[in-house]
Amino acid sequence: MSTLSVAKKDFLDVRRAKIVWFVGGLYTLFAVLFFYLGQYNNPNPDVRYQLFTLSSIGALFIPLIALVAAYLAIAGERESGSIKYLLSLPNTRRDVVLGKYLSRAAVVSVSVVLAFVVGAALTVLWYPDLHIDVFASVVALTVLFTIGYVAIAIGISAATKSRSRAMGGAIGFYFVGNLLMIFPGLSIIEGLDYLFNSLLGLGVSDNVLEFIRMLSPTMAFVQSMALTIPDDLAGVQAEFSGDVPFYLEPEAALVVLIAWLVVPVALGLWRFSRADLG
Repeated sequence: MSTLSVAKKDFLDVRRAKIVWFVGGLYTLFAVLFFYLGQYNNPNPDVRYQLFTLSSIGALFIPLIALVAAYLAIAGERESGSIKYLLSLPNTRRDVVLGKYLSRAAVVSVSVVLAFVVGAALTVLWYPDLHIDVFASVVALTVLFTIGYVAIAIGISAATKSRSRAMGGAIGFYFVGNLLMIFPGLSIIEGLDYLFNSLLGLGVSDNVLEFIRMLSPTMAFVQSMALTIPDDLAGVQAEFSGDVPFYLEPEAALVVLIAWLVVPVALGLWRFSRADLG
């Protein structure tokens, strides 16, 4: 077998996971709701506002879909012992990790893209303009974010040897990398600001703290969304713009987001390649 063979076999298995489609279905329902409300009693509806709203909700929902779909991809097989059979076909450990990554990324991406397909159909019915360029760029960036979280889940799964540890790692990352970065009252950045500046008196600037926040895949996604906003949406553009250093620009956020596609899988593969499966 090979990486693609592992991916094909795993795709057939994971596509039956009801929880993945359930969470993805909720995201699609949100899409229907937002696209409906955006045109209701509105003489000049603009679908682009609904796209950005849907992306904001996606910052919370998409990590859940990706983590649920992939956190047991390798750890589950290690705990059950079926990983030994998979590696005896023969497959290398690299084939297993990359194959699982490809299959889980495909399944989760399909469930996310489905929400946008429904949104596009509703746009044709309810809105005067599809704005295909903005629509396509938002979908592409959202899929990139989706695959990044799949990479995180696969990395966690490859680095752990039991279901409980993989679940703990996935839940922990969701809170630390997502919820504790988005909501100001719970933000880790506020804690770091208190530690570095109030307690230690290091004088760490707000820009540096914002860069630390942007290292979160969720915040990198939110910041890079400015790349999809056209010039005529001045109100939305103002939310994402400002006089910031180069390392806080949307392009830098996109680089951070792309890095999340590779680094977790590489670290997980490094740990898995050294693991004792006996």
